Amino acid sequence: MRFTVDRLDHIVITCRDVEKSSSWYQRVLGMEHEEYGRNRRCALKFGGQKINLRPYGAEGWITAEDSLPGSQDLCFVTAVESVDVVDHLGRCGVTITEGPVARLGALGPTTSVYCHDPDGNLIEIASYQG
Repeated sequence: MRFTVDRLDHIVITCRDVEKSSSWYQRVLGMEHEEYGRNRRCALKFGGQKINLRPYGAEGWITAEDSLPGSQDLCFVTAVESVDVVDHLGRCGVTITEGPVARLGALGPTTSVYCHDPDGNLIEIASYQG
């Protein structure tokens, strides 16, 4: 039997401080905090996806062999223009590492702005608008 993958459901990010990371993603990227399962595991919901936050060194998780904080490069799509992203990041006190710059996303040309989350993961915020 052959199959194809339909979409990405969720990812897991390993964090040094789950509360600090959760707060950053809520405040800066507008994600919704959700606790699920036993041991008060933390998830961040947005659109039809979510991010699970895994505490570094936590037992009881099935994860990659070298799951380390700060090892992710993630791209999020927004419906606002990159100039608005730059303004918002500035108001949040987030340093922009690059952008706005032209990039090519899964659906075509984007304008992207880059920053880092509290663990040092590279965060790209892309806009498909002009």
